[in-house]
Amino acid sequence: MNTERIDTRQHILDCGHRLVARKGFIGVGLAELLTTAGVPKGSFYHYFASKEGFGEALLETYFAQYLARLDALFQRADLSGGQCLQLYFSRWIETQQGEEAADYCLIVKLAAEVADLSDAMRAIMLSGTEQILGRLADVLARGQQDGSIGNQDPPHELAQWLYEAWLGASLLAKLRRDDSAFVTVMQRTRLLLTLN
Repeated sequence: MNTERIDTRQHILDCGHRLVARKGFIGVGLAELLTTAGVPKGSFYHYFASKEGFGEALLETYFAQYLARLDALFQRADLSGGQCLQLYFSRWIETQQGEEAADYCLIVKLAAEVADLSDAMRAIMLSGTEQILGRLADVLARGQQDGSIGNQDPPHELAQWLYEAWLGASLLAKLRRDDSAFVTVMQRTRLLLTLN
C-alpha cells in the first residue's frame, strides 16, 4: 500500500471524525464529507465500500488511537494507579467540554445512534469499550497494589461502574450545557475509590 493511499484514506477519516463528532453519523451526508475532505466520490468508494464501511473504519481508527493514548497514560511509571485515573478523568472533562470536535468521545456521540442502525458498527463500539474497561481494571488493580486506591472491590466491577457513570455524566453535561454532572461524578469517583 503506498503512502498516498494511506494519507488519502486517513485524511477522509480525519475529516469525517470532525464532522461526525459534531453532527452524528446520520447527520453527515456523503456530499458534505467529500466537500470537506476535498476528494471526489470515486476516491471515497476506492477506500470504503459504503457509508457504513466508512463508519466501521472511523470507529476502528478512533478506538486504536484512544487505546494508544490510554496505554501511554496508564503505563507511566512516574504516576501511581490512582494518579493515572485522576489524570484520565480530568482529561475526560477537558475534552468533553472543549471546542475541538475532534476530541469529542465518539462513544458518547454515536452509541445510541448507531446501535440500531448497524450491527457491525455496534460490535466495533462494544469491542472497543470492553478493551477500555480492561485497561481501566488493570490500572485500578495497580492502584490497589501501590496503595493509591483504597477500595479493594474487584477491579473489573469498579471499572464498569466508573465507565458507565462517566458516560452518563457526559450525556447529562450535553443536556445541561454545564459541568455539574462532571463535578458530581468526579466527587463520587474519589469517594468510591478512596483515592490516597
